[in-house]
Amino acid sequence: MRLGRATIAGLLLAATLAGGTARAVAVEAAYEKHLVRLAELFGSLHYLRNLCGETGNTWREHMETLLVAEEPEPERRARLVASFNHGYRSFGSVYTTCTASAVEAIERYMLEGETLTRDLVSRFGN
Repeated sequence: MRLGRATIAGLLLAATLAGGTARAVAVEAAYEKHLVRLAELFGSLHYLRNLCGETGNTWREHMETLLVAEEPEPERRARLVASFNHGYRSFGSVYTTCTASAVEAIERYMLEGETLTRDLVSRFGN
């Protein structure tokens, strides 16, 4: 799973930094739903990975990297943070111990995150 986390971090960084600070509103709208979903995945993984033995703030730090790179306006920042919190709370209300289905959810979300970040880089990276 460490390779997957590193891949997500690298692709996220590339995706968010490649656009620079001069992003057109139309391009921003095109990838916004991807970033909102990525924020939700980060929140979910933050909860689940810690539940299943990983201690730390890796996924919260990925979220902070996204926010720093995007420099969102307050309303947009609030949407991204709310999505992270929704992902975290959704699993927090269901899982209190690490189970086989929690591990499966981690694996699925890691794959989805990798796919999502690859898509962001290939479609919006330049």
